[in-house]
Amino acid sequence: MANSKYAYVKNFELPDNVLPRTYMVIRLDGHSFHKFSMDHGFEKPNDEKALRLMDAAAIQVMQAYPEVMMAFGESDEFSFLLRKSCNLYNRRSSKISSTFASLFAATYTFKWKDFFPDTPMLYPPSFDGRVVAYPSSTEIVDYFSWRQADTHVNNLYNTCFWALVLKGGLSTADAHTRLK
Repeated sequence: MANSKYAYVKNFELPDNVLPRTYMVIRLDGHSFHKFSMDHGFEKPNDEKALRLMDAAAIQVMQAYPEVMMAFGESDEFSFLLRKSCNLYNRRSSKISSTFASLFAATYTFKWKDFFPDTPMLYPPSFDGRVVAYPSSTEIVDYFSWRQADTHVNNLYNTCFWALVLKGGLSTADAHTRLK
């Protein structure tokens, strides 16, 4: 659109740059993954192949973006930490979150057959993404501590829940009631 009468429409794009000199955490989360995991017959409470596939998608993101310092995953979620000095895509939040989410989803789909050779993918998964800026390492430690605590609580609940359903013979509704 350069040098055309239509170039003015670019002015309607809103700036969404992340504050400079802050850490950026990109958190990707599976959209409707409870349904996706049920439709594809994932083992409960934790499907090892599904978790390894998530790891493979995260590794691809880390290889594509060397600005990533570390990543942490749980269930259908992954968080990626970028350095304070990172200037990826001029720190445009929408560009960062959309490219991370699309690469993650594309890799997950592309590598599906490597982990589930006998299970056809019925429909592609999707992941939403967000970028959050944190001012110091204190908030970074607290963020990853929060995700770790959430992982522990969710895994404990899911392990008990599925034991009640699969081994205890309870319905899912009864298992939820029992664990309240």
